[in-house]
Amino acid sequence: MVLTREENELLTRVGPGTPAGEFLRCYWHPIAVARELNDEQPTKFIRFLCEDLVLFRDKSGNVGLIQDHCAHRGASLLYGRVEERGIACAYHGWLYDTQGNCLETPAEPADSKFHLTVRAKAYPVQQHIGLYWAYLGPLPAPVIPKYDLWARQDGHRRIGVYPQLAANWLQPMENSADPWHAEILHQQSKSRGKPILSTTRGCVDDVASVDYFECEYGLMKKRVQVTGEVGLHPIIFPNILREGNATQFRLPTDDTHTDFFFVHFFPGKPDESDDDIEVVHMEPFKDPPDGIHPFVRMRMDQVMPQDHMAWETQGPIANREGERLATSDRGVVMLREMLRREIMKVQEGIDPIGVLRDPEHDIIDTHLMEDIKEMVASGRMRY
Repeated sequence: MVLTREENELLTRVGPGTPAGEFLRCYWHPIAVARELNDEQPTKFIRFLCEDLVLFRDKSGNVGLIQDHCAHRGASLLYGRVEERGIACAYHGWLYDTQGNCLETPAEPADSKFHLTVRAKAYPVQQHIGLYWAYLGPLPAPVIPKYDLWARQDGHRRIGVYPQLAANWLQPMENSADPWHAEILHQQSKSRGKPILSTTRGCVDDVASVDYFECEYGLMKKRVQVTGEVGLHPIIFPNILREGNATQFRLPTDDTHTDFFFVHFFPGKPDESDDDIEVVHMEPFKDPPDGIHPFVRMRMDQVMPQDHMAWETQGPIANREGERLATSDRGVVMLREMLRREIMKVQEGIDPIGVLRDPEHDIIDTHLMEDIKEMVASGRMRY
């Protein structure tokens, strides 16, 4: 399934009104570490799905996500003053609540009702597993799904904040549907100390078979080793990879940048509150950190930097017209077909896969709970 330019645009462009953008807006997404908002720093700039926004916490403890530019004359609300009722623009004091309602326009006459005609774009926010989540889609909003690693109460979590990727969101997602790259690109890690006889073949010959199938929340990737060991790696729609004890969020900042949060789960004593969740900020993967290929040098000594190299060097938005797909790309083709199908459902007003509306739904097992127990028992996971 080599894509035409128009098909590639359909899957990659994420701004308001674009097909993929409207599809992605049907889901809740983590946008910030919760502890980043505090009394000393009550605002944070957020760029997400090509929109410039400000996350803020007012003095009553309410958290909102609002357009960055004040509706008056466009000054940034990042510098707004938080008050008990909301955030006031530092330029002329126009005050907004977390729903985007304008409560005051101070320089207008005392009896003016002008503020009632003003509204800023604002989106719902929830705090969950140490992160603030936002929903940018049509109301009513669905619920944040109870996937096992997010909902389990028998362990603790760690949040990883990874360097921004200078490439489109679809590049890391297609990587998740491609098990073969791991045997070549990550061969040092995959070999587990076993000598690599050919760096060209890497660990390909250790794989007996791969398979892909749809599940209730996305696409499952299955790999069977020649030893009989089976690995399952679900892609949770629309932009999450579950692998081992981690969920990896690939968050479309805009058309050509992607942010990353990892949430790791460790069985054992649970966190008492979100404030107890460890947060780790990873060092940059490239030098200079804000450079782009080819005017940059990537680290290649770890798995994630290796992935970033492969994703960024495809270009800001990969040119899929020029691809030569092979039989080993079956998972990538399947993912593209599923995404296009789900995007079309949204265009027809139908909820896409993985959108849930029952707040009482059961915890969703992503088929790897037993894998975690085995990894802990074997010493391959420490906590």
